[in-house]
Amino acid sequence: MTNPIYVLMMLCLMVVLSYFAAKTKIGKKFGIALLAIVFTAVIANLGLIPSASNSIPLYDGIFTYLAPISIFYLLLGVNLRSIKKAGGPMIALFLIGSLATVMGILFSWWIIDPASTLGEDAGILAGMLTGTYTGGSINFNAIALQYGFQEKGALYAGTIAVDNVVTTLWIIVTLAIPAIMRPYWKDRRIEIEQSKDEKVSEMPIGYKSLALLVLLGLVAFWITQLVKEWVPQIPSIITITTLGILLAQNKSVARLKGSQPLGLYLVYIFLAVIGAYCEIASVIELKQIGLTLLLFTGLGVIIHGVLTILLGGLFLRDWDMVAISSQANIGGGTTAIALAETFGRKELVLPAILVGTLGNALGTYLGFMVIYLL
Repeated sequence: MTNPIYVLMMLCLMVVLSYFAAKTKIGKKFGIALLAIVFTAVIANLGLIPSASNSIPLYDGIFTYLAPISIFYLLLGVNLRSIKKAGGPMIALFLIGSLATVMGILFSWWIIDPASTLGEDAGILAGMLTGTYTGGSINFNAIALQYGFQEKGALYAGTIAVDNVVTTLWIIVTLAIPAIMRPYWKDRRIEIEQSKDEKVSEMPIGYKSLALLVLLGLVAFWITQLVKEWVPQIPSIITITTLGILLAQNKSVARLKGSQPLGLYLVYIFLAVIGAYCEIASVIELKQIGLTLLLFTGLGVIIHGVLTILLGGLFLRDWDMVAISSQANIGGGTTAIALAETFGRKELVLPAILVGTLGNALGTYLGFMVIYLL
């Protein structure tokens, strides 16, 4: 069951099944992104493909290569006007969400009292969770390395397992937020006109476009690796994002057909792996520690969500944008992009990436701040 060709085949199958399921009357309510996560989570927990505890190099390859290249392709159809009209509100919502993450972890600490079960490790763990739910795994591991937390094998692995489960569940929640909130709190959607070049990028892909897009993606990733070697301080996502934005302003590149569907397909493969990482058994095996971790983490994210929805509703009330910014906090830029595409808000793709990058910059600082406060 660990043969990479077999596993990749199953991931692609889940994406195909999600596509057809999303065409049905019931499936339309969920969308391809959510269905891909759920379908893959089911087969992973049934043992039909590897999950987080027995991860294979293929998964790392998808995270390392496909995820950033998918962002690059999606950016090729982005108009810079989206920064001017949507960037400000998205950044404001993201900062609200970051504050809500800190408040969520602190309130959850007070309610759950994880220190009674986890001892002095609880404070470090709270900082790690604050970091990852502001930025991502970079911040999670930066704080863990500072305190040698990665040496606490079972607890470290258990925290990752709980993080994977909660992150997957939050993707489901954020996908549902607009549909749930609109009947009770009317939308004030921020409309941004789509340019002709953006519409071209959504057209069916041809042989010439496919050849050029594959080449551009590989060249962009190669340049990103070179920059990482020369200037390690620059995050890879910054480099490949910048390349995508710059190329998108070239009319010849922007008119290439199919960059959006190609990028979105790669995002769905990435989301399928996220689903595979949602390993319920690993959490159950930890027993009391696992239950404490799950309650502490889950409650912190729920409080984040409640505060983000309330404040986002009071100040902006664009529910798609609220959901995307919250996902940028909890799941990161790539899953936020998937939401933007699922909601049909292509003008929010670039802002989603920008706030995801902002989260990487803020996460570690906020994590250490929480440890200091506790």
